[in-house]
Formats: sequence, C-alpha cells, structure tokens
Amino acid sequence: MPKIIIDGHTIECRSGIPVLQAALEAGLAVPHYCYHPGLSVVASCRLCLMEMKMPNPKTGQMDWAPKLFPSCQTPVRDGLEVRFRSDPVRENQQHVMEYYLLNHPLDCPVCDKAGECYLQDYTEANGPATSRMVEDKTKNPKKDIGPHTLLYQDRCVLCSRCVRFCDEIAGTGELAVVGRGSRCEIDVLPGQPLENPLQGNVVDLCPVGALLDKGFLFKQRVWLLRSARSVSPADSRGQTIWIDYNEAGIHRIRPRYNEKINEWWISDEARFGWKHVHRPDRLRQPRIRQGVALQPARWEELPGLLRAPFAGVAACASPAGPGGGARLAQPPSLLGRGQGEGQGIGPLAAVLSPMLTCEEAWLLAKLARSLAPQATLVLGHVPVSGHDQTYPNGFTIKAEKCPNRRGVETILQHLGGPTASFQEFLAQAVEGRFRAAYVTGGYPDAWVTDPVAAALARIPFLVVHDLFPSALDGAAAVQIPGAAWTEREGTFMNCDGLLQPFERALPPLEGVKADGQFFYELLGQPGLFRAQTVRETMAAELPQFSEVFIPRDLPKRAH
Repeated sequence: MPKIIIDGHTIECRSGIPVLQAALEAGLAVPHYCYHPGLSVVASCRLCLMEMKMPNPKTGQMDWAPKLFPSCQTPVRDGLEVRFRSDPVRENQQHVMEYYLLNHPLDCPVCDKAGECYLQDYTEANGPATSRMVEDKTKNPKKDIGPHTLLYQDRCVLCSRCVRFCDEIAGTGELAVVGRGSRCEIDVLPGQPLENPLQGNVVDLCPVGALLDKGFLFKQRVWLLRSARSVSPADSRGQTIWIDYNEAGIHRIRPRYNEKINEWWISDEARFGWKHVHRPDRLRQPRIRQGVALQPARWEELPGLLRAPFAGVAACASPAGPGGGARLAQPPSLLGRGQGEGQGIGPLAAVLSPMLTCEEAWLLAKLARSLAPQATLVLGHVPVSGHDQTYPNGFTIKAEKCPNRRGVETILQHLGGPTASFQEFLAQAVEGRFRAAYVTGGYPDAWVTDPVAAALARIPFLVVHDLFPSALDGAAAVQIPGAAWTEREGTFMNCDGLLQPFERALPPLEGVKADGQFFYELLGQPGLFRAQTVRETMAAELPQFSEVFIPRDLPKRAH
C-alpha cells in the first residue's frame, strides 16, 4: 500500500484512490462538494485544491509547485507529499466559499439540511466572516421535480452529484445542468420527472439543502434524531440502512455504506418502506377465542395456554387409518371449533415467516420440535413482485420481497424431519392433516388471500402471530400481536447467504412483546432475549451462524 505525506504526516492508503479520499479516510476535514467516491470525478467545485511537491525544472529538487491541484483528481502514489494547511490553500477556500455564498439565501433556520449541511460547516471553518455582496441576491422558484423530491434552486451549489447519479448509477438521466455561466441550474428534462426506483439517493447526495424529501420536509431537526444500524426488509438483498428516530417514532431511512451489497445507495422501497410500522391498525394486545369472539388476554397467560394444547396434540395423537395422519383420543383445551374431528390428521405445524430473524425462526422451530418431534416446519409465504431490476453500476433490486428466506431455509435443512413449502402446507391443511398450527406473519402488506384463509380455517387450533388484523381473525383460536422489524434485534441472511445483524431502533408498541422474547418464554428460557446469545447457541450446531458481516462505518464526510 502506498504511503503519502499530508501536512507533514505520513499516512498509508489504498492504491488507486484520489488524495482527497485518502485524506478523508485518514480523518482529515478537507472541504469538498462535487466529489463522491461512487461517482465520476469532475473537479468542478474547486474547494479541495491542495499544494503538491513536484520536481523543480531548474534544480531538479522536489519543491512546492506554484499552483494548486484538485486533490479529488490526483491519484495517490508512494512518496507523494501534499499539504492542505497553508496560506495559498486557505486563501483559495475563502475565495471559493465567497462565490458560493453570493446568492445563497440565509434560510438556515427553516432549512431541513441545517445541522448536516456542508455549506454551514465549510462557511464556519473556511468562509469569510462577512459578505461584500451589496446587490440583491438572485432568487429562483422552488421546483417540484418528482413525486418525492423538491428542488430549492436558490441553495444549489451546482456540484452535479445528482445529475451524475441519475446518469451513472440509475441510468435514467432525468436531471441535467441547464443554462450557461451564472444562469446554470439543475432541472428535470421535459416530460421526465424524477421518479426512478433509486431517486431518493439524490437527497442524500446533495451537500446542501437544494434537494429535499417531501415526506421529511419540516418534520424534524436532525440534531433531535438518533440513528440505529439496521438491515432493510424491503427485499432479499439485505440493503444496510440507518434508521433515524426519536421518541416520536421513525422519521427517515438513509443508506448505510456496505461494500458487499448496496455500497452508498438504497432503493426507494427500502427508503420509504417503513411507514407500516406506524399504522394505526397495528395489533396491540393478545386475544384468545372464548365462544365465538376473541377476548383480550394477558401475556403471562399465553405460555400455559399455548403449550398445553400443543403438547396435548402431540401426546394424544395415535396412528390413524388410511389417511396417514393421526387421531386425537381427547381434544386438548381451546380446540373448541370441532373441525377435523374424526379425520385422519397430523398433529402440529409451525409456519416460519421469512420476515422473522434467524434467531426467532430457530427458537420457534425448536419449540415446535420440543413439543412434537414430528411437527411439520413450514417456510412461510415468500412474496415476489415483478422481476429483479439491475442498474448500470450493478445495483440490484430483488423481486423477492422478504429479508430472510435463505436464513429460514438453512434452519429447516439443518433440523430435518417433516418440512413443507407454504403451498404444500396449505394443501395439507385443506386435507385436514393438521390439528394445530402456529402461523407467523409480520409482512408490511396484506398477505392472507381467500385461499389461504380457507385452508387455515380447517385447522382447529390456529395461532396467528402477526402485525395487522386479517382474514384469519375469524379462524384463530389465539391472536398474538407481533413486533415490527424496527422493534426487534437479530440477523437476516440475504439471498447470497450473507448474515447481517441489525439493532432495535424503537421499543415495541405498548401492549406488544418482541417476538424473540415471547419465543424465549414459550421455551421456558430465563432472562431477556438477546440475539447474540441465541446466535452463539445456533453456531454450535450451524457453522453458518458463527460469523456475521458488519459493514465498516465511513468517517464523517468520507462520502
């Protein structure tokens, strides 16, 4: 790895990167607007200029060159010496910042970018203390450039990051720099609003408050937000994200750098797919069927109410006739609907939703097998929408809209015994093969179709663990409210087998218990559920779970 000298300090850096990137990765605060490591280099903002030593044409000795060089356009090489802390560099930064501030409006108090704005930080550190501008500032109207995005042209510094993103990453080219000279501005091409499936990234890329998300506009100050490291459940790729939240809930999702999956970007599905977490119709209390209606129950009652019927199903089952299932000698408690009586049926099934974490799926599978060694373990409904979409830089949006299908499959393959796909499970339920089933959901959208509801209604003791009311409510013997992924911790295994952990951002809704904690209690485990503890137990049997991939956090301003 090459070593370069910056301001008298020797740093080791990656080969082939620009000096600016090496400085940023070393933790140096070098001002810049137009540079981004995921985009082409245009060197237009002129803020990152540096002094560099070059051979003196007269003496042949290494000496400081008489002009400044753009650090974003200068590749590192071993022995290179540069400096940013010098009078010529500081003077250039002051002149450049003065030009950027000539027409920039003084609207920081109402700007959503305040608190994380490059222009604010650079003005404080490098800009002039006063303005020599006496003429009226040029004013431009606010532009509605797409269904999710507004453009405040007054604030734009023409870094062209957004234009290059649409050209090079999304490949859709909706944005362009129009006009010439002092009349240049960003705009959408006629008849092409900014609505590609990756468009939200232009808001993250904008170093000032020119491009803003309509959904976040005027909602929160960024210094009031906390951030949690998470993994998006939007599709099976496992895009890593930051969840920005506070006591009022989630306010936005931002991309978290991941060199193996999504780099600096996320899809709009991942960015805007969290709204279901705050839906008002979320289930908030467990309920059990008494007579024809579901009545509220206490969480403390549920382990006993569930384990006894499930254990009774397994213990009371005896070989049946030609149906190949089992027959109950005496129905356990809560099996009050009378369906399936006298038929050849199997004892117990557990449906492991691909929206569960690996740890939660493991605990539920272990619970089912501890109660009935021949319990059927089922991979839950795997939602698929359209087809995979791949963009010019290789970014892919997967058609499979769940985060952990691969993880659940790995667990089912390891545990062996009776297993079934979701469609096989439904067909067997229609035939009356099951006497009891624990069904988990957790999907952001409706997933219970009429055929699914009709099939599961054939199961006498049906436990439904889900986020929202559904057509299964009329068939459920027990209804358990689930926690959203933002209210849980654990790991997802993406479609390529990469195991990624995520943190809990919010506590579960009042009246709701985290899924892993509830499964812990059903298994009779003492203490609090901790995903890492469960994962260590899993790793003793499944080496795939011994290591997780954690993307490196980039230094501030490194992107």
